[in-house]
Parts: sequence; structure tokens; C-alpha cells
Amino acid sequence: MVSFGMIGTNFISDRFIAAGSMLTNFKVSAICSRAMETAQAFAAKHHIPHCFTDVEEMLDSGLIGALYIASPTNLHAYYAKLALSKGIHVLCEKPATSNARELKELLELARAKGVLFMEAMKSTTLPAFRQAVEQLDKLGTIRRYFASFCQYSSRYDAYKQGTVLNAFKPEFSNGALMDIGVYCIYPAVMLFGRPRAIHASAVMLESGVDGQGSIIMQYDGLDAVIQYSKISNSYLPLEIQGEEGSFLLNRVSDPNELIWKTRTGEVNDLSLPTVTHDMYYEIQHFIALIEENKKESPINSHANSLATMEIMDEVRKQIGLVFPADHT
Repeated sequence: MVSFGMIGTNFISDRFIAAGSMLTNFKVSAICSRAMETAQAFAAKHHIPHCFTDVEEMLDSGLIGALYIASPTNLHAYYAKLALSKGIHVLCEKPATSNARELKELLELARAKGVLFMEAMKSTTLPAFRQAVEQLDKLGTIRRYFASFCQYSSRYDAYKQGTVLNAFKPEFSNGALMDIGVYCIYPAVMLFGRPRAIHASAVMLESGVDGQGSIIMQYDGLDAVIQYSKISNSYLPLEIQGEEGSFLLNRVSDPNELIWKTRTGEVNDLSLPTVTHDMYYEIQHFIALIEENKKESPINSHANSLATMEIMDEVRKQIGLVFPADHT
């Protein structure tokens, strides 16, 4: 049984508990929020026995063996560092940190302390994506990867009315790249590694973050073409194009369908059953790693997370997206 402490009381935390509760070796023993009233309300909703307003107090309580971090991105490194230094395993929401420098420090600390650190990139643990990885040779030589995640933010209307919420504030290490562009980059890194060249452009908002962007990542013999946005919608699937056919995954952020179209026109459904609370797969994987005394995920590996973050650093450099965390 793995006892989790949690930081964050938003909808992602609700989904985390709903998915984890499907596992017999999962429990949440503590929740931490800046306001005790907020922690107590969340705890009452999910039957969590212990509430804290001080993270170190929760980490030192002896109640938890793992920490799930769903705080704003600018605080990920701080909370993860506290937990890892105390020998507590960390599952941290994407993106793992504000920049590659912060992530390198965390990975070094995790290795030194002999504990597990994993970025909670859900999509790469889902059955449809795992199936695509295992069946990739069906496509022959890969020539193009195309990923689109454009989702008009409910907070953008407020932004246009003059209210800048956290999603569009650079001090929280936010913006379209960090919030949803990462979903497009990470699978490409997992499939093809680090690109040899990156070309990026973006629409920057007056608040200082990107509203949308485009990236071309060049590899030998193939391109990864990415578009992402928080100020418009797109309904395009993730597509991996090979000389012998293509894979279509219905949504880059949470794929549950995999279609294989051959060059000759044959259509095959390679989808696998997927549970409704699909964070189940990343939690199941994380707990299995702890029980097997593994210190790193072979899926959301340290190398994959670091390469993704370094790519995002380069994209931010090209589009002029700077965070206060870059200077601390």
C-alpha cells in the first residue's frame, strides 16, 4: 500500500483520487493547502484523514510515502525538492518544472537519495499510446509526426475582459506551451529522442505568456510538426506517418483510439480498452515502480522528461517567453 500526500485541490486532484481509488494499493492520507478551510473541504469530499497548511509538516508527519504535486508549475521544483530530500517518492504533474535547470537539480537529488521521481505525463502511459509504440514498425520508415493540441481556455474570456488569471501569468510559469504544448512534445521525444534542430514561433499575449505556438522539430529523415493553443480550438488527431502507412491517435492529451491506415488503403482498429478514469494507468505504473524498488520510470523516464524540458527551454528562448523562475 502506498500512502500519498497531495498538494493541490483543483479538478486534477479530484481526478487523481478517482483514478487511484480503483487500485487496492493506493490511498491518500493527507492533503496540504495554503488555507485550512480549503484543505478541510477537499478532505471531507474525499474522506482524507489529515489536513495540513505546511508542506514540511506533512512531509515530516510519517503519514505518507509518496507526494503527488498538482500545484502551479512555478512551485513544482520547490515542493519536489523538499520531498525528495526527505526520502519521499514524487509524482509531479506536467510540466515537471519551470525549466531544465530546476529539473536537473531534482533528478540529481532523486538519484542521490535513492527515491523515485516521475513526471505525471498521463498520455504516454495509456493503452492506445503503448500499443502505438509497440506496433510502430508496421509503418515502415517514419517520415512525419504531427501533433495538435488547441483548446480555447475558459480563462481567456476573462483575460479579454481585463482579468488576468493564473493560466496567463508568467510568474506561475504558465502559458500555452507549458500547459498544453508539452503534451505534443513529450511523445515525440519518447518515440524519436532529441531533435537536431528546433524552429518555433508563437503569438505572445500582453501578459507576457504565449497564447499559441507552432514548432518544427527536425530529425534525420523526419519532421515533428506541432501546433498548440489556448486561444483557439482544433479537432485534429495525433498522426504518425510512415512510408507503409499511418497511425492516428484521436487525442494527443488522452488517446483512447488507435487507427492504423496502410498505404494501400486498409483501415485497422488497434485500440485497446481504456478505463474511464484514465489517470489510473500512470498511478498504477508509479506504484508498481515503488513496489519493485525502481527509481525511474522506463516510460516517463528522467531522460525523456529532461529532453522535453530542454526543448521547451529552447522554444521559449526563440519566442521570448521568460519566467521569473529562470532568474532564481
